[in-house]
Amino acid sequence: MDNRAGEMMVFVQVVEAGSFSEAARLLMMTPSTVSKLVARLESRLAIRLIERSTRRLALTREGEFYYERSQKLLAELDETEQQIAQGGAEPEGVIRVSSSVTFGVAALEPILPAFWQAYPRILVDLSLSDETVDLYLDRTDVTIRVGKLPDSNLMARKIGETRRRIVASPAYLEKLGRPPIAGGPAAPQLPGLQLSPGEPGMAYARRGADRRAHAERLAAGQ
Repeated sequence: MDNRAGEMMVFVQVVEAGSFSEAARLLMMTPSTVSKLVARLESRLAIRLIERSTRRLALTREGEFYYERSQKLLAELDETEQQIAQGGAEPEGVIRVSSSVTFGVAALEPILPAFWQAYPRILVDLSLSDETVDLYLDRTDVTIRVGKLPDSNLMARKIGETRRRIVASPAYLEKLGRPPIAGGPAAPQLPGLQLSPGEPGMAYARRGADRRAHAERLAAGQ
């Protein structure tokens, strides 16, 4: 079986310990086993990595290069195993999010600091717009919108519900009256209200009533 990582680890330990015997003690091996592993490594590479003498060990030029690279590779191997043991590598990269202006300001922006604290290596590219977004052309990963998803190949998940409420000032109601209810009196002259593209007008409903009346959208000021 190919055990390059094991041979590399033994070689690094010999260099850092300064002798085969000391490396064998630290690795809990016999000196002959350590010597054979280093010799097998040199044989596979067809190059001498360590100059041996009775007094000391000295690295060749190739040995110095192999030692530096081995340190980095073994460190990366340790880091990889630690990350896997902790549940996987830390998420990183860029995520592009598109949201309606109201939801983005009220719900997304306040939680971004906590998100960045939990995932410091993720960059959030947040775009706020009430226009329809083409995820492919705009290279958007996630988009958050209110309403039903039009027919498409996209996948949607419901994350919450929202309610709309139309309010008016006392002076406005005194001048023009309350909004109409289905079957009620004629609608007062109300300016058109379009909250987002594709919504043609305003809907009015009395609490508890079963019917809704849609006021005709009028141009502002008419």
